[in-house]
Amino acid sequence: MIVHIVKPNETVGSIARLYGVSPQRVITDNGLNNQPYLVVGQALIILIPDTLHTVRQGETPSSIAALYGITEMQLMQRNPSMILNGIIYTGEQLVISYRDQGTAPTNVYGFTYTDTTDSVLKKALPYISSCAVFGYGFTAEGELIEVTDRRLVDLIYSNKAAPIMLITSLTESGNFDNTASSLIFNNRSLQDKVINNILENMREKGYLGLDIDFEYINAEDRDAFSGFVRNVTEQLNAEGFTVNVDLAPKVSREQSGSLYEGHDYAALGAAANTVLIMTYEWGYTYGPPMAVAPINEVRRVVQYAVSEIESSKIYMGVPNYGYDWRLPYQRGVTRAVGIGNETAVRIAAENGAEIKFDERTKTPYFEYDARDGSEHVVWFEDVRSISAKLELVDEYNLRGPGYWNLINPFSQNWAYLGNKYDIAKLE
Repeated sequence: MIVHIVKPNETVGSIARLYGVSPQRVITDNGLNNQPYLVVGQALIILIPDTLHTVRQGETPSSIAALYGITEMQLMQRNPSMILNGIIYTGEQLVISYRDQGTAPTNVYGFTYTDTTDSVLKKALPYISSCAVFGYGFTAEGELIEVTDRRLVDLIYSNKAAPIMLITSLTESGNFDNTASSLIFNNRSLQDKVINNILENMREKGYLGLDIDFEYINAEDRDAFSGFVRNVTEQLNAEGFTVNVDLAPKVSREQSGSLYEGHDYAALGAAANTVLIMTYEWGYTYGPPMAVAPINEVRRVVQYAVSEIESSKIYMGVPNYGYDWRLPYQRGVTRAVGIGNETAVRIAAENGAEIKFDERTKTPYFEYDARDGSEHVVWFEDVRSISAKLELVDEYNLRGPGYWNLINPFSQNWAYLGNKYDIAKLE
């Protein structure tokens, strides 16, 4: 795999010729279909084929995969045109392996909303091991507040990923309700009712696991929350289901702050089957312009997490988004706009910006002047920042990356994962 940084006057065609690859593959792997032209400083992933197969009449994806001893899903991961087209053509050349094809096993976790478009999800799900559907709420009486999720569960299964039910204390207004969650944590009969309703829903819908996303928990409920997770895990494991719990990005046991105090890493790591550390949102909607997941800060969280939790249980959160800030930033006034990573590059292209890369945080960014004359700065993710994050996953022998979330396209990320890892999938 090569990361090419675009220089002035370069085109997709000239870059493709430089590496002896097809221009269409450069476009597909980097999500360039909706980008008017390349941006100086833009990072492109270039994958060099090692083994190619020309499709003969009567061949199918399964027969081709069997011929080379790979799975049909691996064939799809290495040929995203199969994902987009749904079929293969006689005479078409398929990549069987890349020149530096990785074989290290990993698990990839993802989150999605019920309104994520099928076209975006279909491009991501071949690279996902488990996908949590956001998200079920609950009432003070222990009843579930349902979501419309059957279509998503079927789509996740069709891509050999495990569908994961997600329960959250997030209300319709977008705030976490620590009062309602406290009731459940401290009332065993009420929490058993919630668990029974969860189990009934999981059996009916076909979910294979549960994701627990309770944030801003009262500090005094810290132990009760750990007990709740332990109870959930014991009951769901007995029925063959797994449990993952999402953790605030802590760097010490007694870290102060309403986001952190209710999460006991050691206790929750012992109680659940897996955890996901939410290593993102340093740069956020109401905060000052900065990287969403600066690698120096992410490393601090990972270092603390592995001191409290078995590394093979830990998913490291990865943001599939960035933010666009209007300048000058004014605390309490400025509100950044969340954008996808491919959208960020398109904004740079449309406004004649040059993309820069911050070495300290290992994150791309750029400034631009909008048509209304306002100044902006954008921080986002690209293959360079993703590579740095996945190196942490490997360095600390974590279970794998966990993407928040799959609502935005991010072609070069999926291309990178398919090249680097042997991604766990359902049989």
